[in-house]
Amino acid sequence: MALAITARVDLNAEQVAALSSLVGGRISQNQSVLDAHGRDESAFPPVQPSAVITVKSTEEVSKVLAYCNQEKIPVVAFGVGSSLEGHVLPLFGGISLDLSEMDQILAISPDDLTVKVQAGVKRMALNKKLSSEGLFFSVDPGADATIGGMASTGAAGTTTVRYGSMRENVLKLTAVLADGTILEVGRETRKLSAGYDLTRLIVGSEGTLAVITEITLRLFGIPEKMASAVSCFPSLEDGVQAAIAIVRSGVAIARCEFLDAQSIRNVNHHDGISLQEAPTLLFEFHGSPRGVEEDAQLVQEITSEFGGTDFKWTTEEGERRKLWQARHNAYWAGIAAHPGKRGISTDAAVPLSKLAQAVAVSEKLLKESGFPFSILGHVADGNFHSFIITDPTKPEELEQIRELTHEMTSQIIAMGGTCTGEHGIGAGKIDSLVEEAGAASVAVMRAIKATLDPNGILNPGKIFS
Repeated sequence: MALAITARVDLNAEQVAALSSLVGGRISQNQSVLDAHGRDESAFPPVQPSAVITVKSTEEVSKVLAYCNQEKIPVVAFGVGSSLEGHVLPLFGGISLDLSEMDQILAISPDDLTVKVQAGVKRMALNKKLSSEGLFFSVDPGADATIGGMASTGAAGTTTVRYGSMRENVLKLTAVLADGTILEVGRETRKLSAGYDLTRLIVGSEGTLAVITEITLRLFGIPEKMASAVSCFPSLEDGVQAAIAIVRSGVAIARCEFLDAQSIRNVNHHDGISLQEAPTLLFEFHGSPRGVEEDAQLVQEITSEFGGTDFKWTTEEGERRKLWQARHNAYWAGIAAHPGKRGISTDAAVPLSKLAQAVAVSEKLLKESGFPFSILGHVADGNFHSFIITDPTKPEELEQIRELTHEMTSQIIAMGGTCTGEHGIGAGKIDSLVEEAGAASVAVMRAIKATLDPNGILNPGKIFS
């Protein structure tokens, strides 16, 4: 079951011409286009593809993949390049398959609470369109990613605690296998017990099993009322313990985010706000006006039991949006606080009972490392991130940070946690997947990969070594 792509593949003139004929000439080898498709938001060095092909339909994707499979040309699907684990890097050259122009919202069904979109539709544009129907798509990873990219990585984010991740919100999809076969998997029903769950096999497979082209999503009605709240804590551990207690209380929080003092300092400077520079929990509540007020009052009582102070809540829409925009900007705020540097964002999740321990262990290792860092995350669902600053003029730091994050991840796996709650494996956590899942499970994954993509052309170098 060895995968076939082991060295870089560059296209010859005949192959370029053949591929060009399949997509109406939408193939480019322009250096600026290759550069744009050879990087993402990870700290991995850029890698240029041999060519970039822009597709506009499932049928074009099918034709391109069938030809590339025949010619043993690697193919990496590309949306906007917002991934954090090197997912879209064409490590073995070949084709970067750009789906960004497949950006049509195909059908909105308000009565069924579903929407069907092409893979290149962006999250924010989708919600802007849905708002006129009183609906919204709930998964919010922060970045304005494409829906296809979010499905491919099994994205989650700030609202997962209430609404679930992509795995819970993709009902149906169209995907193309390596040989060009077009699959339609899943149904637009709320229940489905027919056969193997191929939908969730493809969701989160990071473009290694198929290229997703169309997705049917679960939607929700826009809540009657939304409110946000803030509370500060003496320490990281106090804030985490408060978040755990709030989840246990049964409060239907829509978001519960934790930011350490450094994260707050960064977003204050970046977004021009004035939060107290202390470990902080941010909350959002959805529901009726009365229900939102009762939830906020209960959360205030719980936070005070863990030393929470400066509890403030508001239903004013402008203030609420400003607060959450600052949270979403935490990544960029961390980079802006260190001009000329780059940031590495880690990702791990643990059972709620181990969350305080996991955060404490990570904080200790980070302090001992000497690298500038901050910690934040979606603590109500056990998922948190460490943001580590590195100097791009010192490439040796990347190896040091890789060792540091591997040590953190190993300890988290030992607690029963996972090496990634939402970023995915990509090229960065291949060893951790084996450590977490075990050799037998990874062998099964490899067997599935070999069955669906026997020539190994789809996103080689990701998930498996």
